[in-house]
Formats: sequence, C-alpha cells, structure tokens
Amino acid sequence: MVDDVMNAGADGAGADAPQGRGPRGGRGRGAPGGGNRDGRGRDNRGGRDSRGGRGGPMEEQGEELIEKLVHINRVSKTVKGGKRFGFAALVVVGDGKGRVGFGHGKAREVPEAISKATASAKKAMVRVPLKEGRTLHHDGNGHFGAGRVTLRSAPQGTGIIAGGPMRAVFESLGVADVVTKSVGTSNPYNMIRATFEALVTQTSPKAVAQRRGKKIADLLGRGGADKGVAEAEALAIVE
Repeated sequence: MVDDVMNAGADGAGADAPQGRGPRGGRGRGAPGGGNRDGRGRDNRGGRDSRGGRGGPMEEQGEELIEKLVHINRVSKTVKGGKRFGFAALVVVGDGKGRVGFGHGKAREVPEAISKATASAKKAMVRVPLKEGRTLHHDGNGHFGAGRVTLRSAPQGTGIIAGGPMRAVFESLGVADVVTKSVGTSNPYNMIRATFEALVTQTSPKAVAQRRGKKIADLLGRGGADKGVAEAEALAIVE
C-alpha cells in the first residue's frame, strides 16, 4: 500500500515537472517554445543586417544611388584625460538621372560619420532639369559666404570641367558636359552649397511654357528663329 502511494507520487511529480527548463526557468537555449531566441532573450534570426543596419547597402526604394565622399575632417577636443578625436564627413548622393543631394555627419568613427552623412544627403535630394539628359539648360550663378560659382552649359563632348567638390556633384547628378568656375573660397562645404544654389535655379523651357501659358515652340521661336526648327527642338525636349 505504501509502495503504491510512493509510486503514484513519483509519477505525479514527474508529470508536473517542466521539461527542458534551464537554471532560470525556461530561459535556457534548449527551452521548448523559445523559437530562435538565444539565452539573453534576443532574436537571432536576422541580426542587425536584416533591419537595414550599417552592414547592408543603403538604397532608396530599390534604386541604386551614386555615393561620393567629398571630404573628411578630423577634429579633436581636449578633455581632462587627454584629447578626444571625432570625424566629420561630407557626402554627395545622386541617381545619375537628374536628382542629387548632399549631407554631412559627425561621429567618433569614420564609417559612422559617412553613414550619417549619406542618410542626410538622401533626405535632401533635389531634382534638376537636364537638357538632353547630359547638360544644363542655361547658365547659372550661385554664392554662399565668400564662395561664388558659375555654371555654363556645354556642347556634347566637352566633359565635366570642374574641380574638387563640384565634380562630385555633377558626376552624381548625371551631367556629362558642363563648364564651371569657382572663386572666393576653397572650403568644400561652401563650394557645395554655392553649387546647389545655382542648380536649384535651373529651369526648363517646358516649365517656363507651363507657367506662362504658352507653347514651347513659341518660346524657342522668338528672336527670328525658324518656326519649323523651333517646333522640332520643342518636340526633342523631354524635360
């Protein structure tokens, strides 16, 4: 009788005892129902890259963007224990089809500063109308601080005649023929801002015609130009 009671109690304890529980009550790696959670309660299925972290390529809605690093500046701050270094990055981003933007970021490490600058540039992209998809529609001027830039459209085959940060802007924008001049400063930040001020003032004949309620051929035919040539050029204008 006593043996039967003891055996029943042992069987009941074994039925009620949790199976596969670790020392912390089921938080071990072999705990059932834990899925892919590790011992610290974190999901290890995707990791940082599956959430679009710093490990994967940064793209915007599936389109590939051209990223160009223009300048990296190292700065230091003197503290009680010595010097604390940081980095500032200036990045230009474009799609090569008429959209471009720039941004800057600061961090303790270079890769993180570049990542911040790239994210900032993607949020500040602007669209610039291009003539035949290769050059500007008209000349433009821009200035920021002491820096002044001049942009001029060029015939096919000219190439990008620009130096320093300005070349990165036009390569990312998709411009193949342009002539530029920069005076007053060699600061890359001011040169980039002056260049963008000149680019945002660009307009196309199509936009001007819509704003004035006219046809593109009427605008191109002014000044004694042949009407047939003006109509042909109007049909060739895409943007």
